[in-house]
Amino acid sequence: MSTPPLPDVPSPEVIEIERALTRITYLSTRARQHDRLMALAGVPLDRAAVALLRQVADSEPLRPGELAARLGVEASHVTRTVQQLQKSGYVTRVPDPDDRRAQRIELTDTGRQAIAKVREVGVRGMQMALSDWSPDELRQLATLFHRMVDDFLAHAVDEEPEDRSAPAGRA
Repeated sequence: MSTPPLPDVPSPEVIEIERALTRITYLSTRARQHDRLMALAGVPLDRAAVALLRQVADSEPLRPGELAARLGVEASHVTRTVQQLQKSGYVTRVPDPDDRRAQRIELTDTGRQAIAKVREVGVRGMQMALSDWSPDELRQLATLFHRMVDDFLAHAVDEEPEDRSAPAGRA
């Protein structure tokens, strides 16, 4: 599959969007921010574990290979993280109903409670940060974010086809 050429000159608006996304990504992935979020949630998880738990929570139980593809990481990273989460009681392996030789990763009650706490703290922090925004502005932002993610997925330049059945939540 060939990569489509990029436009010669990006618009100033697209340049500013890319800069804003870079800032958001930096702020949301800082180790200190993650540690603060985990402390507030009372959940001792590293960033890889949280990403994996979020992905499993948002889908049906998944095979480790599917998890790796969705997270954009090597399968060995998923295997190690799943082993740690399983030892800590956050996930369990269940037989794949389509192939009994394979296994899928599923959240335990402890895992569901942990991700619920992480999400609650994250949403409360976001609510505080956006407290001066009107409900209409928040709806517009949510709609545009979902549209942007959908468009990114539609124009993704992956070698493997991506499962686009993940919840979009578009209004």
